[in-house]
Amino acid sequence: MPEGKHKSRTKRRVFVKTPGGTTKIQYRRRKPSKLICTECGKQLHGIPNLIATRFKNLAKSKKRPQRPYGGNLCSACTRKKIKSLVRNLGAK
Repeated sequence: MPEGKHKSRTKRRVFVKTPGGTTKIQYRRRKPSKLICTECGKQLHGIPNLIATRFKNLAKSKKRPQRPYGGNLCSACTRKKIKSLVRNLGAK
């Protein structure tokens, strides 16, 4: 019978084979949901889907795309936003 903290499904159960040949259950954190674009809701590419402790150890260049609005908007929405900003500047 698992301990009380392992009864809930907040952590996933991973069956790991030990060197002795027996199978043991390890309780690991679930992966977070994929990041989405704030404008259109599409999944963002170029951002690793890791738990927070692993994500904080990555280099800054690997955490998000190196462009304006990187990590918030997808490339298509970024393009639209920059075009609209440039058009508004030209109108003034």
